[in-house]
Amino acid sequence: MEYPVWDVGVGYGLLMALFGVVHVFVAHFAIGGGLALVVAERRARRVGDVAGLAHVRRLSAFFAPTTLVVGALTGVGIWFIIGLLNPSATGALIRTFVWAWAIEWTFFLVEILAAILYARGWDRLAPKAHETLGWIYFVAAWLSLVAINGIVTFMLTPGRWIATGSFWDGFLNPTFLPSLVLRTAICLLMAGLFGGLVALRAPDPVVRARLVHADARLGLLGLLLALLAFVWVRAMIPMELMDAVGTRLTIPARALRTFDVLSAALAVGLGLHLLFPRTARRATAIAFLSLGLVWFGAFEWFRESVRKPFAIVGVLYGNGLPVDGAAAYEKDGFLPSVQVRTGDDGRDLFLHQCRACHTLDGYNPVLPAFAGTDAAYATGVLGGLAKMRGKMPPFAGTAAEREVLGRWLIERADKTPLAERARRERRDLGAVVYEARCARCHVEGGFGDKTSTFVGLSEEEVRDALTLENEEMPAFSGTDEEREALVKHLQAMAKKGGAK
Repeated sequence: MEYPVWDVGVGYGLLMALFGVVHVFVAHFAIGGGLALVVAERRARRVGDVAGLAHVRRLSAFFAPTTLVVGALTGVGIWFIIGLLNPSATGALIRTFVWAWAIEWTFFLVEILAAILYARGWDRLAPKAHETLGWIYFVAAWLSLVAINGIVTFMLTPGRWIATGSFWDGFLNPTFLPSLVLRTAICLLMAGLFGGLVALRAPDPVVRARLVHADARLGLLGLLLALLAFVWVRAMIPMELMDAVGTRLTIPARALRTFDVLSAALAVGLGLHLLFPRTARRATAIAFLSLGLVWFGAFEWFRESVRKPFAIVGVLYGNGLPVDGAAAYEKDGFLPSVQVRTGDDGRDLFLHQCRACHTLDGYNPVLPAFAGTDAAYATGVLGGLAKMRGKMPPFAGTAAEREVLGRWLIERADKTPLAERARRERRDLGAVVYEARCARCHVEGGFGDKTSTFVGLSEEEVRDALTLENEEMPAFSGTDEEREALVKHLQAMAKKGGAK
């Protein structure tokens, strides 16, 4: 690993969401709004709608600073963040799509210049020239989206690129087209939400109601197309990734539920503005706009989390390690490949293999998973990471390095004995032991449930089963008291499960 690790006490996912969701939200609004602007301007000029033209002018005054300031700065912020969080994946994307990035930046430059000239050209340009600038702005912004869409979707579905290495196989990947339709539809939805807010500034109530109605109709069209395209996107995601949603992966499942609920809320809200435009108020328009931001965030969170444990599916894991490097690390060790060392082998292993998704005791903490356990348990768990519920990358390195990391984690974990924790919490010791040592891989009634395995077994047979050890599950290494309590708890679980 030729890159050092940027270790701060903040979750990397939260940092990415802070910059990424805001940027794409504003960017999609700018694209859809660009189309809405020029179409509305053309219609207003054709029918002599002075009030409508004034509305477009007010909206364009908001567009230029939004594109230049919020969009550009958060876009630069994304580059800083991804370069710090996962330099390996960022480097791979640059090497693979360097010309696509260059073309996108060219489109973005044209977009910025056109936005400035459009916003400042109302009194300086002829109507035809002004409309032409609006079309240039929209087309450049949408082509920028096309370029970015090919790169972003590549990370989820690289498709034939893995075998061919072809630029076009990677760019025109399986989710490229459905995602492009989806994002174009989102642009229309965002334009409708922002337009509805700006429309409420119109002084004439009749004009205001007409503009609110038109923007609500645009927003509903975008929402409907987005939902249909999202079904298409999900159908193109590899089955092995989608099958993990809700079983092994809880984050994309929660994101999907949030997306569905907010889709219904947006449909109701825009429908009310469509049917009763005179009742629209600035507070409700701001509320719908906020819902749109969270709705978009739910989609982006799903898109990012569904590809776990990969940064680029089938190519790079989320921690930046190559998928095809496991054999070499197991033979030669991982630590010799780390070029920037801290002097603490355990910390180096944690930083390079775990820190991309976990902190020790903050965001998505890893230490609670080892509280009250021991180094043998931690070392065993590290050997079965790829089989755990959360779909983590497998540990990369030798057995000795795995022991180093296991001991390093246990030294920092809460050492309160599980028996004492059970007494403090007034809980059954067996349930506490099961929760600490088993439940992260074996959810009763859910993922990895092994209850049926113990049906009909005697205490001695259950006890013997706990001594078995394989590459995926460590042998029980707790105290005798913990083991006996766990045996009774497993028998109770089996009895309860067998009685169903």
